[in-house]
Amino acid sequence: MADNKLYQIGITQGDVNGIGYEVIMKALAEPKMAEICTSIVYGLAKVATYHRKMLDLPDFSFQFIKNLEQANLKKANLINLADNEVKVDFGRATEISSKMAVLSLTAACEDLKNNNISALVTAPVNKNNIQSENFKFINHIEFLAHAFKSKEVMKLIVSDALKVGFVTDCISLAKAVSMLSKDLILSKLSILHKTLITDFGYTNPNIAVLSFNPYAGEDELSGNENINKVKPAIEQAFAQQINAFGPFSSVNFFKSRAYTKFDAVLALYYEQGMLPFKLLSNGEGVHFTAGLPIVHTAPEHGTAYDIAGKNQASGQSMRNALYLAVDILNRRADLVRE
Repeated sequence: MADNKLYQIGITQGDVNGIGYEVIMKALAEPKMAEICTSIVYGLAKVATYHRKMLDLPDFSFQFIKNLEQANLKKANLINLADNEVKVDFGRATEISSKMAVLSLTAACEDLKNNNISALVTAPVNKNNIQSENFKFINHIEFLAHAFKSKEVMKLIVSDALKVGFVTDCISLAKAVSMLSKDLILSKLSILHKTLITDFGYTNPNIAVLSFNPYAGEDELSGNENINKVKPAIEQAFAQQINAFGPFSSVNFFKSRAYTKFDAVLALYYEQGMLPFKLLSNGEGVHFTAGLPIVHTAPEHGTAYDIAGKNQASGQSMRNALYLAVDILNRRADLVRE
């Protein structure tokens, strides 16, 4: 891999009433961070200053700038998007926190579209609170897929122990059942296979597919989704030179540590993949959106209203999100040079 280039990485402020600024500042306070990228936070100077004082971080400060041309390559920069007073109300979903989250995201996305920044790392938002007449996307993934006209994208969660892709995301199990199809599973397997090669450096990755029904659907008494949808998708993927195996019973798969024999796992619904990942990642995992033409990562946690403003959050997941963004940018650059 080529030596790290000093990429400009855009970071959204997320929900100002959550732990976004806390984890951002703790991540950027790591001296090594300035050696691998130039950080550009899209936020509010007054809000950032308030968080810094509440968290008692005297050794950290932002370089407040009005535009990217003013960015200091060796400091944590913050583009001040507004000078108006914004009340920070830790632990609460408010109208102003929603507006500020959208303001940050749209500003960063515009710079990303114009190639003014190299990648995007998003701090957590409240998915319910962020909804409005002007913003009707359920999460960052849906917003970015629309912005970059990507029809097929997938959430991938990444840690040293495990990589998990999802066929369906944060929806009810009933809706997941209605959406599940052979074609959808095959599409997600294709995205996962491609991103493992392009973005994570695997040559011929092996992917485990989890079972939708109990006991891996060995008989139709526990449901026929595996027989009618999951197995045919795996077989067709294999015919397309995608090393997909399964379906595996998630209980036995994780209990026996079978996941250590695979490069990634495809979960069919949210809890199936997220629960074991959370147990194995120690709160240090990263979300990555596969299938986009740009690089988007995020910490694995949410707004954590319960500990907001209490200086209890760890910055490691956010720090890892920045590291992963730079690693993927370098891998993609290497592929272009080849």
